[in-house]
Amino acid sequence: MHLVDITMFHAPASGGVRTYLQAKHEILARYPGVRSSLLVPGAEAGSLSGVHTLPAFRLPFGSSYRFPLRRRPWRNALMAMTPDLIEAGDPYVTAWAALEAGQRLGVPTVGFFHSDLPRLMGDRFGAAVRRRLQRYVGSLYSQFDSVLAPCSAMAESLAEWGVTRLRVQPLGVDLERFHPSRSDPLLRERLGLDAQTRLLVFAGRHSPEKNIDVLLEVMRHLGSRYHLLLMGPGMPARVPGNVSVVPRYCPPDEIAVAMASADAMLHAGTRETFGLVAQEAMACGLPVVAARAGALKEYVPLGAGILCHPRDPEDMARATQGLFLNDPAAMGRHARRHVERHFGWPQIINGLASHYHELAGDSAAAPLYEHG
Repeated sequence: MHLVDITMFHAPASGGVRTYLQAKHEILARYPGVRSSLLVPGAEAGSLSGVHTLPAFRLPFGSSYRFPLRRRPWRNALMAMTPDLIEAGDPYVTAWAALEAGQRLGVPTVGFFHSDLPRLMGDRFGAAVRRRLQRYVGSLYSQFDSVLAPCSAMAESLAEWGVTRLRVQPLGVDLERFHPSRSDPLLRERLGLDAQTRLLVFAGRHSPEKNIDVLLEVMRHLGSRYHLLLMGPGMPARVPGNVSVVPRYCPPDEIAVAMASADAMLHAGTRETFGLVAQEAMACGLPVVAARAGALKEYVPLGAGILCHPRDPEDMARATQGLFLNDPAAMGRHARRHVERHFGWPQIINGLASHYHELAGDSAAAPLYEHG
């Protein structure tokens, strides 16, 4: 079987989608009789080690993302690759190209709905835009043979918009890279912290849905006994005195070291569809204090952290203090065991590969709604 993934969400500093595609590509390479290829935007056309690029317009404020403008070159490139199954990882031009190529080749197509486009755009531009995008998403994804959603809440939204062939498909974690053994005892010294100060961490983009302003207000409430390390591009320069900032793209190994060296993660995001960074923190043995919203309320289990009211700095501060009145180390160990049981990449990709084989064997499979 030849699987081809196509998406615009693939750039040097991109996040969860690229992580998922790289992990899938590496693991499927071990399967006999399976070939995995990737078609993504680039500065120019090229091909190397199964990764194929077509030139596309670079977004000026898009974290180095490139946006395909014309459907035909992408459709034709897919057809030339002669896949047995195509997976589209974004709801834009490449998704329509995947559908057209799949129809012409007579092969099944899968749409992975990684981010909640209607809600994200609706938050910024209003309810009318949200409703229009819900209709668009429902129309687009209803045409795929299978639609993957990274959490149950997202699958339920897709169902409300008219999509029927749904499968809940969580992402995974590199359990060797994100491991408690990556702890660096010198990190606190570099941050100027004593042994009694509670070190908190968050890593990600500074985008509206991450609610970084809430984290800063939490730190004002918590005071000098707590210190937050913020890591990621675009992080604010003006922060409280108990916050340190690394305002750039941080590679996974650097994030893993910071997480394994901290005492807990803070996550105020309310639009997460999986919350990969929270799972990575849990894999490092960290309990998580998170907003009770989106995928975080589904994927931060009881005993591995504390959930609080969304966009409520006072409640998040109380939850953080409550965490340290209990046994955060024991909660971190529970968090690690939970991720080991459910979210190791080989386990995730094994289940997904079985689904691909089912689709390739019978592209007219009945509607499904499974938990991955």
